Amino acid sequence: MSSPLIDLFVKALGETALMVAASGLATMFIGLPIAVLLVITGPGGLVQAPLLNRISGWIVNASRSTPFIILLVALIPLTRLIVGTSIGTVAAIVPLSIAAIPFYARVAEVALREVDRGLIEAVQAMGGRRHNIVFKVLIPEALPGLIGGFTITIVALIGQSAMAGAVGGGGLGDLAIRYGYQRFDTTVMVAVIVVLIALVSGVQLAGDRLAKRLNRRA
Repeated sequence: MSSPLIDLFVKALGETALMVAASGLATMFIGLPIAVLLVITGPGGLVQAPLLNRISGWIVNASRSTPFIILLVALIPLTRLIVGTSIGTVAAIVPLSIAAIPFYARVAEVALREVDRGLIEAVQAMGGRRHNIVFKVLIPEALPGLIGGFTITIVALIGQSAMAGAVGGGGLGDLAIRYGYQRFDTTVMVAVIVVLIALVSGVQLAGDRLAKRLNRRA
């Protein structure tokens, strides 16, 4: 590849990293509380609220069932309202986050539900308050599973960020479409694929190692 193309490649890689990192943080800070809400308001939860649980579950399911490419287009007015534009790297963070939050919420919910019920009941018997049970028992005990689920979510975000590039989101996907596909440059296409594979493999490896380390400590 020529020097200008290498510069574009480095820029696109940085844009992809920004999209994934920003949407990943939003997913963690919003998706995890939603997962906790689904667990504690569900049957046998700390604060049983069937109606709230059903409504929250329905919203999460509805968001998860919408294909990302449709969600990307449907959220253009909201994206424009939040960031002032529907094109570019920053704009792509909005639909990426909205797509990933319900996905991670369900994955995290599964991890939280796997926490030993007897441990929670023991803390309750000792007079533990609800917020203490959530922050000192439920989340710490489920941490390996939460990390594993977050790793899967980041991997999905990398793929979705490439898809966002196809509609003006920037990043590696945009580079592959404009310089690889439209200009019939196989080298660019192959290079983008290799980098995406490397990114996914690196994230998965790091996430697996962290989850295993936390599991051993537990």
